[in-house]
Amino acid sequence: MKNTLNPSPRTHCIRCGECCLNSSPTLHAKDLPQVVGGSIRPDHLYTIRKGELVRDNVRGGIAPADQEMIKVRDKKGGCVFYTAEEMACSVYENRPAQCASLKCWDTAEFMELYRSPKLQRQDVIENGVLLGLIEEQEKRCSYAALSDYVRRISDEGEKAVEKILDLLKFDFHLRPFLAEKLGLRVEEMDFFFGRPLTETIVMFGLKVEKQPDGGFLLTRIEKNGVME
Repeated sequence: MKNTLNPSPRTHCIRCGECCLNSSPTLHAKDLPQVVGGSIRPDHLYTIRKGELVRDNVRGGIAPADQEMIKVRDKKGGCVFYTAEEMACSVYENRPAQCASLKCWDTAEFMELYRSPKLQRQDVIENGVLLGLIEEQEKRCSYAALSDYVRRISDEGEKAVEKILDLLKFDFHLRPFLAEKLGLRVEEMDFFFGRPLTETIVMFGLKVEKQPDGGFLLTRIEKNGVME
């Protein structure tokens, strides 16, 4: 008689797709050949900058990133490389190291990789001008600076709000300008400069509304119909 109460533990992938549907991988240093080789392109990626809120699926919870991380983009239905109809990965032979190490029945290999160095933009980018622009944006539009201005709203009011709007506008207009000047694709900007502050500002309970005249209006996010 088949034992249905204590089935044999899983020892291989059954291609259920759960890992691909739930999240996308973070790249590690050992993923550099795939990125340099072009099987994983900049438009497939985005950068989480230091201080940006991120969900840690290993430790649990959401907290500010303590270091830069490069992640594969998500799409509706999971990782951008996952094809739901075929239940397959489009870059399987060159898949990220996290994907190759992830075995839901034995996490030892994944945890060893998790503790290894993560890939950084400076590991990938050779253009010195672009690296300098990234460094300048990091200084001017850091999450530390943004967080400081948000804290100062209660004391300084409109003055602090104007400082925040200056950061948002600089970051927002930088992307299409540099894409044109440097011959880059707009889709690559989230890799080079991280996600736009106009989107990530929600981590502070704020949102940006684009005005007809091109300006920005900063408001608090409403919860359950009540302005926070």
